Amino acid sequence: MRQVAEFVAVLACGLFTGASLYVNLVEHPARIECGTELAATEFAPSYRRATILQVSLAVLGLVSSTAAWLAGATIWWLVGGIVFSSVMPFTLIAILPTNKQLLSPALDRRSVQAEQLLTRWGALHAVRSVLSGAALLLFLYLSILAKSQ
Repeated sequence: MRQVAEFVAVLACGLFTGASLYVNLVEHPARIECGTELAATEFAPSYRRATILQVSLAVLGLVSSTAAWLAGATIWWLVGGIVFSSVMPFTLIAILPTNKQLLSPALDRRSVQAEQLLTRWGALHAVRSVLSGAALLLFLYLSILAKSQ
């Protein structure tokens, strides 16, 4: 049970981190490169699809890392799960206001405001990449290096 929970935590966190890095390093810069109007237009369907994936992975990571801890793994599995799942409150508190403005039908998608919102969104999203990446490194350490000592 414990090994399965640890594996699922690493897998969920790894998938989330990979997707998050892809968004920051590839998708969002490409979106911006296409111009503000197209970037703001493409944001809505991308956001809608990504939300389902990212929330599912973050919840799965927290639940599985907690299960690993409850099954006898070190407290660091719980810490990793908390760090990983901190992307959810960060998103709700820090990113959601920007998301709502970008999704607003009243937003002029050609405006300087739209460009600024897209730039802010990219910077805020990078925090999610850092948080999930830190959790992934901890999980990998616990899975590989800590067990060999």
